Amino acid sequence: MSETRCLRVVRGRVECTTGKPMPADRCGLCVHSVRVVVKGREVPSPARAYCSRCRDAERVEMGSVEAVFCDDLSGEGFRSITSIIS
Repeated sequence: MSETRCLRVVRGRVECTTGKPMPADRCGLCVHSVRVVVKGREVPSPARAYCSRCRDAERVEMGSVEAVFCDDLSGEGFRSITSIIS
């Protein structure tokens, strides 16, 4: 498994790149979003649920997410999963 950062969700936002808080719901469509924490439980990110190995992942209400595990270690920021799955 690749290395990840745990980003806390504060008031519906995460700071995925330094100084640029983003709405946490965008993480649900970001290729870097690996897992999310909902009610203290880690589940696959909705973005990863689109891949063929994770199709059985449960639906995640991004407004309930407490933290996001992100594998963006280079500081690229948000990159949409739709460019990969289309």
